[in-house]
Amino acid sequence: MAVKETAGRVTRRRVRTRANLLGAAFAVFAAKGFGRVSIEEVCEAAGYSRGAFYSNFDSLDELFFALYRERADLIAEQVSVALALDGPDLDVPAAVDRVTEVLLLDREWLLVKTDFLVHAARDPVVARALLEHRSRLRRAIADRLARARGHTTLPAVLGDTDGAAHAVVAAYDGVTTQLLLDRDVEHARAWLGRLLTALLTESSAVSGGTP
Repeated sequence: MAVKETAGRVTRRRVRTRANLLGAAFAVFAAKGFGRVSIEEVCEAAGYSRGAFYSNFDSLDELFFALYRERADLIAEQVSVALALDGPDLDVPAAVDRVTEVLLLDREWLLVKTDFLVHAARDPVVARALLEHRSRLRRAIADRLARARGHTTLPAVLGDTDGAAHAVVAAYDGVTTQLLLDRDVEHARAWLGRLLTALLTESSAVSGGTP
């Protein structure tokens, strides 16, 4: 019994150490950029030795991807929950409001995410992994739009629900790029809301009808 209890304490301590390393790395990466951070800096920020680092991660690349995966999975889950609050009918403005509150997190996350995108663009292996995680977010959106099919009409120009989900993520990417530069979160949230509502709502002007 004592052995099991000791093993349990070790496991809990390891989980806590890993979480602390990820939290410290997030702050350091956001402040300095992925390419300018050393393992020593992450360890110092977390209050651990290099041994503690290497007992959890093989490299900064592995830690960076674990950090991205943790945040991206959380956001995908939050988006799924936000979109599940409506019934079969999709109240586009209300759903957009909920999603923009989730997607537009803090600027530090956007800095880390952008660093990871640039890093992945130069490494095909990392790029494939990143594409899979981005596709999870798109699938959460596409699945919700598919459930609304027959109840809520999407603009024909978007094609199917996968096309609409791609458009939503592309709009988010564009608005958050501007947010990194002007740092105006409220303006970005309002603009993203208007843009997504326009994308997902039938418009006589877009469909070629008479205004």
